[in-house]
Amino acid sequence: MHRLTLASAGFFALLSGPALAADLGTDLPMTAPGFDWTGYYTGLQAGYGWGSSDISGTEGEPFAASPDLDGGFVGGHVAGLWQFNQAVIGARAELNYSAINGSALLEPGNSVGTDIKWLGSVNAEAGLAVDRWLIYGVGGVAFAGIETSQDAGIGFAKTRTSTGWTIGAGVDYALSNNIVVGAQYRYYDFGKEHFDVPDDFSDRDQDVKLHTLGVNFSYKF
Repeated sequence: MHRLTLASAGFFALLSGPALAADLGTDLPMTAPGFDWTGYYTGLQAGYGWGSSDISGTEGEPFAASPDLDGGFVGGHVAGLWQFNQAVIGARAELNYSAINGSALLEPGNSVGTDIKWLGSVNAEAGLAVDRWLIYGVGGVAFAGIETSQDAGIGFAKTRTSTGWTIGAGVDYALSNNIVVGAQYRYYDFGKEHFDVPDDFSDRDQDVKLHTLGVNFSYKF
């Protein structure tokens, strides 16, 4: 009988435990809600880019050169984000002025060059929110105004708009309910673009690939 009494007491104690915990929980303060990433954003970004340009002659005297590219960029962006629990999805568009360029020497007094005048992209974005931190991946269609040039005698320069793709990743931090800062890495592949050039020079294909690393400042509406 004594064992039965102890067993019964233990059984009722187990049953009353969750109810007691629930009663105690009602007296505890609720955790403050995290930062809500849902909203529309606009802002500025700036950074450094580096890459390569493979240039090959397609008519006339054949040649090949691969200028190394580097330089800075600055621009603006707009974005819209929607948060579902910790998941964040959205869209982002960017446009940058660029001073990323380089040249390669074919022979004394004869060099070829590549100059990225501007670049932009339209992207999908998906990430994971941890309160005021957002870690995300981004990718989409990329555009750029890319110049090919040759410095030999009078020389020439010709610019075309190239279309390609981009992929990258970034991290943002919300300093306040409206101010967000972050950093982002991007890879761009603008593919091979054909250039018909003046008769004194060889027509060419130019294949440009680019990496960028930048910082961004955004205002959330």
